[in-house]
Amino acid sequence: MRRVGAVVGATLVVAGCVAGLLSLGPDVRSDGAAPRPGAPAAAGAPGAAESEVTAARKHARQYPGEPVVWARLADAEIETARTTLDAGRLDAADRALRRSLELDEGNYAAVTGRGKLANARHEFEQGRTYGLRSTRLAPDRPDGYAVLADAEIQLGNYPAARKAVQRMLDIDPGSAAYTRAAYDLETHGRTEDAAIALRRAAQSAGTPQETAFAEDRLGELAWSSGQLAGAQRHFSRALAAVPDHPYALAGLARWHGAHGRTKAALDHYDRLIQRTPVPQFLLEAVELGESDRHAGAATKAEVRGWRAALDAQVRMLRAAGGPVDPHLALYAADHGDPEVAVRLMREEWKHTRGVIAADAYAWALHRAGRDAEAVGYARKAAATGMRSALFRYHRGAIEKALGLPEADRHLREALALNRHFSPVHAPRATRMLAKGSESS
Repeated sequence: MRRVGAVVGATLVVAGCVAGLLSLGPDVRSDGAAPRPGAPAAAGAPGAAESEVTAARKHARQYPGEPVVWARLADAEIETARTTLDAGRLDAADRALRRSLELDEGNYAAVTGRGKLANARHEFEQGRTYGLRSTRLAPDRPDGYAVLADAEIQLGNYPAARKAVQRMLDIDPGSAAYTRAAYDLETHGRTEDAAIALRRAAQSAGTPQETAFAEDRLGELAWSSGQLAGAQRHFSRALAAVPDHPYALAGLARWHGAHGRTKAALDHYDRLIQRTPVPQFLLEAVELGESDRHAGAATKAEVRGWRAALDAQVRMLRAAGGPVDPHLALYAADHGDPEVAVRLMREEWKHTRGVIAADAYAWALHRAGRDAEAVGYARKAAATGMRSALFRYHRGAIEKALGLPEADRHLREALALNRHFSPVHAPRATRMLAKGSESS
């Protein structure tokens, strides 16, 4: 618990972007040149990102009058923030970008960098503004379209996001474009097409980090469809490309848990949380640990430590504000104070209007006993057709509380998609359906 708690403050500001931006894809490398100082690595490679920062800083010292050098340093700092969850990196990126714009206020790299930084801070309207500006500056370069696509997705402007992604594919059909295309397809329920896009992303990957990213996302797609063997295969491939890739390690932990190997799963989570204590991993570990009816004293102590870390993150977020990781709101809703979860998601909804935020807001309202409000947000989360067992369960539970006739259908759909979607909520869905059958 002490090890986890020590890094909570450092991770909090950046942790909110993990569920959003890191799911979209790696950054663009479109200039066709040799690897450049400060070029960002794909998500999940903290060591690689740190080495890029070191190289970029050295280059900035050598060429302090070059605006592009400072913009590339900012890129490396942003990517390191995303992989190490060190909030100070975003401030360092901000300083580098300001220096770049002082040297040349209209340089494309810095304008695009401002968009990336805005998105990382959940300032998606600003991200959109800079994305549009950069695409006007250079209509035939993909970087600005990546920024624009990321912002539009988080704002829930899916047609605009798709248009930006299509432009990326037209200009530079590489890993960055294919992973964003896959996210769009997945969000709209086209999981088979999303898998095709991710396989193309893996085939066109230029680095082990890009390979790992694509394989991890393929694992998540398989998991969401209940294809446990396929999920395990892709998570293992991601870890073969980048050992200790955090999301692939979490995926394997879930796979172990689904097979009843709770100790192996919790060992994976413990190893992961020591290095990357983000809300998603902490919440998954807590719920798996608490679902183990035969847990020993050591496991119970671990769970208490993980819960303490999440409680600390909730307190700090309430005090300081900042991006809200939906997993943190779900934790507050289910294991803490639902009214706090509502307040967190109400504030986040001002900045983020995508389906993930809509689902978390709906669940927070439900747990706070405000089902009439909750059902509207649950329907927003379902509007694109995303095939998420958790979304279906949340909607079904809310509808069940309201006595709506479609509740059982959505609960059955959740279990049909993946009966292992949650060690806590999947059994609850089964019990709700059984209770409904008894009453009928």
